[in-house]
Amino acid sequence: MLVEKNLPLQPFNTFHIVAKAHALVRIHDEADVQGLLNEPVWATFPKFVLGGGSNVVLTGDVKPLVLKVEIKGRKLVGETAKAFIVEVGAGENWHEFVAWTLAEGYFGLENMALIPGTVGASPVQNIGAYGVELQDRFDSLDAIDLHTGKLFTLNAAQCAFGYRDSVFKHSSVANEYEGQKPIGLKDRALILRVRFALPKLWKPVLGYADIDKKMAEHACLKPTAQQLFDWVCEIRRAKLPNPDVMGNVGSFFKNPTVTPEQCEDIIARDPKVVHYVLADGSVKLAAGWLIDACGWRGKSVGQAGVFEKQALVLVNRGSVSGPDAATGGEVMTLAKAIQTSVYERFGILLETEPVVV
Repeated sequence: MLVEKNLPLQPFNTFHIVAKAHALVRIHDEADVQGLLNEPVWATFPKFVLGGGSNVVLTGDVKPLVLKVEIKGRKLVGETAKAFIVEVGAGENWHEFVAWTLAEGYFGLENMALIPGTVGASPVQNIGAYGVELQDRFDSLDAIDLHTGKLFTLNAAQCAFGYRDSVFKHSSVANEYEGQKPIGLKDRALILRVRFALPKLWKPVLGYADIDKKMAEHACLKPTAQQLFDWVCEIRRAKLPNPDVMGNVGSFFKNPTVTPEQCEDIIARDPKVVHYVLADGSVKLAAGWLIDACGWRGKSVGQAGVFEKQALVLVNRGSVSGPDAATGGEVMTLAKAIQTSVYERFGILLETEPVVV
């Protein structure tokens, strides 16, 4: 087994922060993990699972053993009366996988086009966009226990999906996944494969202003899955920076949810606040609007900045391949300053989306 030492991680994180892995192993299948766990040197060594690096902020060199997931493969593995069951390796690129499903005639993921990262990271974050979340299309996944080397399978309920949340983001002293819902699998599980249930009776998920504009622009009231895919790509490219050109991790903060009373109080002071009423009566606020209202759009701390076109996105204003890139410290200093501003003005503490290492 090849263990790469002192490997630069700048190409492996979409913020392109300069950092190194003290040691890194590339994982191509479960046998690689089991072989690693049979090595006395690495069996009990702390480990850090890395997919596409699109949801991580590195604040320094990574001391745990980095497991770089590169498991490939995508195929139809079954059908039900209502859905096609498609299985894909955790190391596959998410956007390329979505494009493949459309080419194969399996619809339902088009609203999540162009989300950066790998398939294996998608359940961890419960990714979502334009009215569709991963949990809406999820069937099950296979993972391996990094303590025991044992394989296990989880369904949607066992993954405990929430808003940009899952069982993989929480730690627990006891992680019993057999016969009951796991309490927490953070730093314990490595996802190998994910299966999706894509509806046979497909219908477009609409209702977002940006998509409504595209429908009007094209005089199309019943878009196809391919049209939705193309529109979402156009919308995202117009609003969000390409991480290959300007380092970023997409949305840096979660949209906060408040009570109707809290929302009314904010509206009384700021009538233009962007908000959406949810099915349970609570109200989701647009974090980007809150940040913008506090005057952060375009501001910087060192080489870390707030993107001019979307205040929800923090960017690396330095090189994506050179030593002048933003540091993790600059990114987190900027993030904490934004959180303080929003809390002082609106009484809301924004939560970060990426994992800070």
